Amino acid sequence: MTALSLQGDLWMDDACLIRNLELEMPAGQWSCLLGISGIGKSTIARLIAGLPGPHRLDGLLKASDGFLLAGRVALMAQEGQLLPWADLVQNVTIGARLRGVRPDAALARELLSQVGLAGLEARRPTELSGGQCQRVALARILIEDSPVVVLDEPFSALDTATRLAMQDLAAQVLRGRTVILITHDPLEALRLSDRAWLLGPDGADGLGLPNAVPPRDYRAPDTLAAQATLLARLHRPVDTRCAG
Repeated sequence: MTALSLQGDLWMDDACLIRNLELEMPAGQWSCLLGISGIGKSTIARLIAGLPGPHRLDGLLKASDGFLLAGRVALMAQEGQLLPWADLVQNVTIGARLRGVRPDAALARELLSQVGLAGLEARRPTELSGGQCQRVALARILIEDSPVVVLDEPFSALDTATRLAMQDLAAQVLRGRTVILITHDPLEALRLSDRAWLLGPDGADGLGLPNAVPPRDYRAPDTLAAQATLLARLHRPVDTRCAG
């Protein structure tokens, strides 16, 4: 299993987003990044996933095993980024086909069944609900078998009941992987995280989490109390200028 360490200043073009960022993301656990819009959560997701762009880290991002992260990170975004013209098996196996490798259709069907989509393999994304589309995206993550998974607001467009169900499913099927969850939702962070931080222009503050093992019961008094505390912190006025 692979732990991640990130230290330094996060930039977007000539604008500093976060100074003195320090994150230690344990192997085989869920690490959550929470914060206001524009603070740099998705920028960190893109950085870890190795995606190009105007962002940069003046510092160091490294894996605990000493190997490069390139090719070992799977990214699941809010939109799912499914191909509307392709059936579900083709969508799940798109990575193999892009690499010029023979796709494993049998494994794709098995994973679709694992995420609750058995019997729907021949459908197109336009024939599915939003929650079902995110299940396809989750199966596509699983077939890549990457040790590190980045979830960038993957369930934010779903209704509350579907979002809770997808959180439980993701916690189940991604168990044992190093997961970085980007979210605006305090309850989602509190339900799923083994470690969590609130991002601000001057770094990352570690959050206290309920003692229960994730995924935590959203009805539990400890979870509700932690959610109220975190909401109060998020509603405070924030100076979004990066100290320099």
